[in-house]
Amino acid sequence: QLQLVESGGGLVQPGGSLRLSCAASGFTFDYYAIGWFRQAPGKEREGLSCISQTGSRTNYADSVKDRFTISRDNAKNTVYLQMNSLKSEDTAVYYCAARTRVATLNPSDYTYWGQGTQVTVSS
Repeated sequence: QLQLVESGGGLVQPGGSLRLSCAASGFTFDYYAIGWFRQAPGKEREGLSCISQTGSRTNYADSVKDRFTISRDNAKNTVYLQMNSLKSEDTAVYYCAARTRVATLNPSDYTYWGQGTQVTVSS
C-alpha cells in the first residue's frame, strides 16, 4: 500500500536549519508529484513547496521562498525539504503529500498524506 513517512523534525533555535525527508513506498514514486505542507495549532494547513515528478519544476510559497529548498531523489524514493533561517513562526507539524497530476501548493489537490513530523523553532 502507498505510504509516506516524514522524518527530520525536531527542536531548533531561530536562525538554524533542518532537513526534512519524505520516504515513499508501495507505489511508483516517479509517477507522483510531491508537496510539503505545514499546520500550526489553530491554523489551516499551508502549502509550502512542491516538486514535479521528474524534479524539473518546483514552486514555493512566499513565506518560505529563499529559505526552503525542495529536492527529490527518485532512486531513493525520497523528497527532501531543506529549511534554513528558521523562525519561530515556522513552528508546526510538517507533512508531505503525493498526487499523480501536476504539482500544486493546494492541500485539497493531494490524495496521499504522511503522518507528519513536528518542527519547533525556539530558543
